[in-house]
Amino acid sequence: MALVRRSSMLLYSHPDDIHSHRVRIVLAEKAVSVEIINIDPSDPPSDFLEINPYGSLPTLIDRDLVINQSNVIMEYLDERFPHPPLLPVYPINRAKLRLMVHRLETDWYRQVQYIQAGNQVQKARENLELLIRRIIPVVNDYEFFMSEEFSLLDAVLAPLLWRLPKYEIDLESISPAVHKYALRIFKRPAFIESLTRAESLIREDLVDEAY
Repeated sequence: MALVRRSSMLLYSHPDDIHSHRVRIVLAEKAVSVEIINIDPSDPPSDFLEINPYGSLPTLIDRDLVINQSNVIMEYLDERFPHPPLLPVYPINRAKLRLMVHRLETDWYRQVQYIQAGNQVQKARENLELLIRRIIPVVNDYEFFMSEEFSLLDAVLAPLLWRLPKYEIDLESISPAVHKYALRIFKRPAFIESLTRAESLIREDLVDEAY
């Protein structure tokens, strides 16, 4: 499926960075033309550090604007390219979404950090499994996460669910319902397009099936 391109900007990313992946999903959902430059965050080039002294990824450049925080980038893209909308229209619903994003980062992403750092890995896996079970009622009630439409919440959660095999967590055995929800996202053309080669190798069977 060919996606229509509508703009041009620059994204500094990493082929297997979970935060960069979130932004790549939003760019693909909105069919935004973007040049992606992959860098090693442990050895960033000097020209990148001139743009972003923190050396953090992802970093988006749009004309003279430089944004280096994934959530800010995602919301900026949603406002800059309003179709399809990934944030709710009403302020109350937007606030609820932002609170849930904060919970995902505080609870879910923290466990990922522990696993990647080799810090209390088994405990972190157990915590992730518990968190997965807690969202079963949500994915049973909606097509996507807390919504009938794909939103920024799905863009935040999907890269983590995609990487569960790396963390030695079998999603289908924990919850068939959450597994089905994840597959709905993984089969979206925009999600497939967002994947780098390194990310595709995590679940080669699904990528081959999609093509």
